[in-house]
Amino acid sequence: MVNETGPWANRAPRPPPAPRRTGLWVLFGLGLGALVLGLARAFPEAVRTRGAWADAAYSAGLVVLVSAGLFRASRSRFADRLKHAAAWLAIAAVLALGFAYRDELKGIPQHLRLAFSAGDPVRTGDHELVIPQDDQGVFVVVGKVNGQRVRFVVDTGATDTVLNLDDARRLGIDPARLQFVEAAETANGKGYGARVRARRLEIGPIVLDGFEMVVNQAPMRSSLLGLSFLKQLDSFEIRGRTLVLKWHEPAG
Repeated sequence: MVNETGPWANRAPRPPPAPRRTGLWVLFGLGLGALVLGLARAFPEAVRTRGAWADAAYSAGLVVLVSAGLFRASRSRFADRLKHAAAWLAIAAVLALGFAYRDELKGIPQHLRLAFSAGDPVRTGDHELVIPQDDQGVFVVVGKVNGQRVRFVVDTGATDTVLNLDDARRLGIDPARLQFVEAAETANGKGYGARVRARRLEIGPIVLDGFEMVVNQAPMRSSLLGLSFLKQLDSFEIRGRTLVLKWHEPAG
């Protein structure tokens, strides 16, 4: 006698779970909508009138209606076939959107360079350089003085380009040998500086030889890139969160 209640009892196998056709149908609809919008953007002349939009909406609605009926099919292979169809539709939608927004996509590498520049200026043209604004709203750029990297804050209110004491020492300048006789009004009151001449100042591709700078006697958090540099350029302007520098060749 067979024990129908024990662990060895014969049990009917559980039916396989029904395919999740609803989610696939939603994905199909979204892909179709993206494809229609992409084609409309790529070929705007084809949908300039209300009648053209009505025809496009009718065709898309017909496809959705037919696909809704097909989703009621109960064959197990239908879900697999629909996955392949949805995948191809998604690929077509991505290609259509990429073609429609090809001009916007061209700027993505530049935006990425600006976002991850870490202070290094980004060249956006033959004679155009862009400095991004940091989270504190300050334009920070990493340049080179005599081949050594120096972090500058761009200060349009500063007459001179100023080195702080730490950067000066790192460049081999001994503050004890300098004469701090240049008086200047600063945010902290009157300060004194000493003039030095750098063999070369580089801000990206902009190169200035024999560039005069000032070493500030009082402690400063950062060196300053002032008007003595900015006036060497053709122009400089703020565009949104970027500072755009334009110059001619040869610079300086």
